[in-house]
Amino acid sequence: MSAQPPTTRPGTVLIASIATAALAGLLFGFDTAVIAGVTGALKAKFALSEAWLGFTVSSALWGTLIGALFVGTLGDRYGSRNVLRMLAFLYVVTALGCALAWNWHSFIGFRFINGIAIGGSSVLAPAYIAELAPPAQRGKMVGGFQFAVILGILLAYVSNAIIGALDLGDVEWRWKLGTFVAPSLVFFALLFRIPNSPRWLLAKRRDAEAKQVLALVGMSPDVARADLDAPKGDSSLSWMRHRKPITLAFLVAMFNQFSGINAFLYYLNDIFKASGGSLSPDLQAVMIGVANMVFTLLGMLLIDRIGRRTLLLWGSAGMTAALTVGGLALLGVLPGWLLLPSLIVFIMFFAPGSGAVIWVYISEVFPQNVRARGSSIGSSSHWGWNAVIAQVFPIAAAWSAGLPFLFFAAMMAVQFVTVFLYFPETKGVPLEEMDALMAR
Repeated sequence: MSAQPPTTRPGTVLIASIATAALAGLLFGFDTAVIAGVTGALKAKFALSEAWLGFTVSSALWGTLIGALFVGTLGDRYGSRNVLRMLAFLYVVTALGCALAWNWHSFIGFRFINGIAIGGSSVLAPAYIAELAPPAQRGKMVGGFQFAVILGILLAYVSNAIIGALDLGDVEWRWKLGTFVAPSLVFFALLFRIPNSPRWLLAKRRDAEAKQVLALVGMSPDVARADLDAPKGDSSLSWMRHRKPITLAFLVAMFNQFSGINAFLYYLNDIFKASGGSLSPDLQAVMIGVANMVFTLLGMLLIDRIGRRTLLLWGSAGMTAALTVGGLALLGVLPGWLLLPSLIVFIMFFAPGSGAVIWVYISEVFPQNVRARGSSIGSSSHWGWNAVIAQVFPIAAAWSAGLPFLFFAAMMAVQFVTVFLYFPETKGVPLEEMDALMAR
């Protein structure tokens, strides 16, 4: 842990630590959305078919799957903060590499390595935040990671629109991707200003350092004693012992992707071009980004008040209806102008539902001694399904623009039933008591 001045206010350290970790979400979101502004240029530059465009977009996602699967083990061993530093360095290098790529193979290589950084940080950043956050505010604070994701998406759309307006010609796509360097450098620098997680220090039996960090982040003496006295336990992740949290993490991440959210974000400009309309695809994308940010804020306000399960249920119902309308609009059954409103309504229910809940739920259902590795299961489920959908979506949409929407609508109806029957409410449950909840 880097030295902290004795006059540092505890609340300042806690907020700074959580805000820094949440920046990983901003990078995640920016990378998710920036590609939407360059798909056309990449297709022309490298002479790609729809299938190879899908592979190019999904190449980063196969990297995220690798990162999500294996970085959790490193996080448990070396600490989330320390591994995040290595991933931040990869962000910087790969952002430069994608912008300066000399051919399609180099572009794919840098995108794949960039994906490893995104997948790993999507595991470790929410886990780090959950370990620092007080139980009553954990949903809101881990939800800050999702808000940062949404802010990153909006910034990417705005950045794409601004750069697109500059009419930079053949190098425009390079500038759009190159803007990713700046936030990556900021994230890397700030990670040297925050402490290790106190719970990770306790798991490593570094109690003296843990006490120091607990004081720095302003945990009460009672909470500190409870954490210090918590049993360290077996550190192996086991299907026999952790069946329910593993299943919950897998399902919440899978359904997040079967909402279609990332397919829409990756190909948003192409979707709007296919629907026609007087507004430019870039402007419509910014409108979607603004709606996403506003309703994610709403989810952060509600998640510790009405709970994770309730938000998932309401979100599933609303998304089912909105996706059905969007699909019928693209099929010509309903007027085409309904596509933009239906996507905005979809975001109104996704952002405070699956969007706000996923990283909170994944980060809190596992016990401390396996949290990073357990979180990697949920995160790898997220990225694995994300990669498959990103690969298949342009092919399916070229065959029928509306049918993917109807498929996603059906999956949201399945999510409603699954959450209603199986998902427990974790609102306000201390992390040290989560095992007992999972055993019920």
